[in-house]
Amino acid sequence: MKNLFFLAFLLMLSVPLSALDASLSFARFNSPQGTYVEVYLHVSGQTVTTVEQSDSTVQGAVDILVFFEQGERIIKYDKFRLLSPVGAYIVDFIDLKRYPLPEGDYKLRVEVTDANLPEETRRYSADLSLDFPEAELAQSDIQLLAAVEPATAPGPMVKNDLLMEPLPFNYYGRGANILTFYHEVYNSDQAIAQPFVVSYRVDKMENGVAETLMLAHKRQDPATVNPLLLRMDISDLPSGNYQLVVDVRNRERALLSTRSMMFQRSNPMVDAQNFEEAMATVTIEEEFVQDLTPEELEYSLRAISPLLPQSDVELVDIMLRNDSLRAQRMYLYGFWLRENRTNPEQIYKEFMEVAAAVDQMFQSGFRHGFETDRGYMYIKYGQPNDISRSENEPSAPPYEVWSYNEIERTNQNNVRFIFYNPSLAADDFILLHSDVIGERNNPQWELELYRDSPSEHPGNYIDGEKVNDNIGRQARRLLSDY
Repeated sequence: MKNLFFLAFLLMLSVPLSALDASLSFARFNSPQGTYVEVYLHVSGQTVTTVEQSDSTVQGAVDILVFFEQGERIIKYDKFRLLSPVGAYIVDFIDLKRYPLPEGDYKLRVEVTDANLPEETRRYSADLSLDFPEAELAQSDIQLLAAVEPATAPGPMVKNDLLMEPLPFNYYGRGANILTFYHEVYNSDQAIAQPFVVSYRVDKMENGVAETLMLAHKRQDPATVNPLLLRMDISDLPSGNYQLVVDVRNRERALLSTRSMMFQRSNPMVDAQNFEEAMATVTIEEEFVQDLTPEELEYSLRAISPLLPQSDVELVDIMLRNDSLRAQRMYLYGFWLRENRTNPEQIYKEFMEVAAAVDQMFQSGFRHGFETDRGYMYIKYGQPNDISRSENEPSAPPYEVWSYNEIERTNQNNVRFIFYNPSLAADDFILLHSDVIGERNNPQWELELYRDSPSEHPGNYIDGEKVNDNIGRQARRLLSDY
């Protein structure tokens, strides 16, 4: 399968939680009736606008447009609405569509629109080629599966009497320990005409170099179509980017055909174990981290949390929960060694001076100052160019607007954060809205900020975004002035 969201885990991190979030992929197959494309769609329910039903349940919906194009011509077109299950709260929902197409080169374009918030639209496109020469050995794309069970009724996800649910995002998180995939080999009866071997392996990809970590084989007899439903235990596979490869080989193990696809794995428990084992051979007794007390170690690791990749945040949490002091020392030392190979202690001390100041600046009775929303963003993005604070604006709790002229991490200019304190407790402001990629993007932030003035809210509570202007209201201007 060729996934339109390559590195989907990173993509999930980069899409604001309130923006429409969908995973789209496709796979190409052959059959006696002709070639066809399966299009898989997974919609994140929490990013879809819901409508309350008469029984107080909720439901969301997305409108889908599918185009298969050759040059300026639209060869096939589809339009449909996909509804989420009705329930007390919205859940993720999926769909699969099959499109018969003659062999050739196509551009696939798909538009996904929130049916109850039409301005929320996501567009995807990819080039694909359908080429299954008659009587020649060929392979379908690889379809990663989230679940497989015997089919009890016909349906779009049923094939060979099995109900096969596609895996969204080509991503295996914690607890997903079995890699299951479906694949087809064509014309082995004519192209090989003798028993053959399907070899399938998992390669770890790092800096463009593949290292095979898992390998298995399955013997096959020649047939017009060899359907394959295969499983691999990936419970010991560490976090990283991987490639699943399916090779067709003759009895002499000569390679006849191959197909591959990328996927991602997040496995923090194995990462922590591997880290401990790797660190057992490293000597740090003469490094600065050896002099840190357990309390100083924990404080230092929590301070750098905003700077860590998401997979490492979980890894560090495990180290802290397990009181793995050696692992904590090694991780902290390795982090600052990557930042400054000649003098990691110096850059560590410089950072901790900033962290201590941020801790003091945004101190809270419940957590460290750099663990509050404002402190976290200060550590992550640096000092804002401007801070505007409002304490007594009508109908609004205290709030702050932070302005950045430039953020290198996201390659953005002129961006804003707005924090507010609805509880009026402990000066602990929380993030209400931002236009920084990857942070909370809340189109209805004004309704939340001025919720004490419901009479001035728009009549349409589903997709309304602004309250009426009033004397003394500054927040909208502060967020829009550049």
